[in-house]
Amino acid sequence: MESKFLFAKSLIKEAGLFIKDAMHQDFDIEVKADETDLVTSLDKQCQELMIKAILKAYPDDHFLAEEDDVTHPISDGKVWVLDPIDGTVNFIAQQDHFAIMIAYYENGVGQFGLILDVMKDVLYSGGGQFDVYANDVKLETYHHRSFKRSLVGVNAQMYLENTNGLREFTKTALGIRVYGGAGISMAQVMSGKLLAYFSHIAPWDYAAASIMGEKLGYCLLTVTGQKADFKNRQKVMFVPKEELSAIQKFVH
Repeated sequence: MESKFLFAKSLIKEAGLFIKDAMHQDFDIEVKADETDLVTSLDKQCQELMIKAILKAYPDDHFLAEEDDVTHPISDGKVWVLDPIDGTVNFIAQQDHFAIMIAYYENGVGQFGLILDVMKDVLYSGGGQFDVYANDVKLETYHHRSFKRSLVGVNAQMYLENTNGLREFTKTALGIRVYGGAGISMAQVMSGKLLAYFSHIAPWDYAAASIMGEKLGYCLLTVTGQKADFKNRQKVMFVPKEELSAIQKFVH
């Protein structure tokens, strides 16, 4: 597993360099579900780069990926979950605050996850048998802190609609932050800069963080407290296990 983990770290860095080299050139932008759900030609090219590299090294492995309807259940064999550009709107509008994400599963069990904050050049990696690091800094497991001295990451629409009591819970915190990207937001949780994160996202958005978070004392659940299905876009929360019962007094 260590050789596969090292391969994944090398691959995600290669993908990050590809995006950095190509982002200042002309690229196509397409609308998917609505005007805020966008995909660029670079998303697709980056995903293709990663899949080709993985298949060359591990020809029998499978994929669940964001673009081009690449689907395979994580419970069936060796499966890579890929998000070539997480935070595409940020990428297009700001050329910042976006990530590349890779997660690896064997028969439904997460082996490791990686989130690369491309422009800050910070790689969050680990989970499973591996400790979780942000570059060379080992991340600490969660320890209790006051909600009133903590920030919470939220999806703006869920906050405005007070989805499942979310806004009521955020009133117990110091404030909220909306970063516009799941990977960046959940990396902020794992590094202790956010207490928790709530959003409406797909499996490739949460797979990597869910594996790393498990190692650090966090859990990825739907906002109603169920396990995510790793099939559909769902409203989820990424929260400290220690604080789950307190959070569920408001969000349920």
